[in-house]
Amino acid sequence: MRAGAVAAGTTLMMLLMSSPALALIRDDGDDPGTGLSVIDTIGLYVVAPIALFVIIAGLVMLLDKSKKQA
Repeated sequence: MRAGAVAAGTTLMMLLMSSPALALIRDDGDDPGTGLSVIDTIGLYVVAPIALFVIIAGLVMLLDKSKKQA
């Protein structure tokens, strides 16, 4: 209980002390480029991880050498 309270308090303090308003100030030489479209974002953060999971799970199942008991 105490560890959870300490972790929550530390996280809350870090969130309060970090100022997202500072992200609005551009640095010298900053060149962020173009943003991602909705399709690009969904593909990158939803489809790609699911595809990687399916590929890895498939390889594990195919390359499993253990004998199944009948």
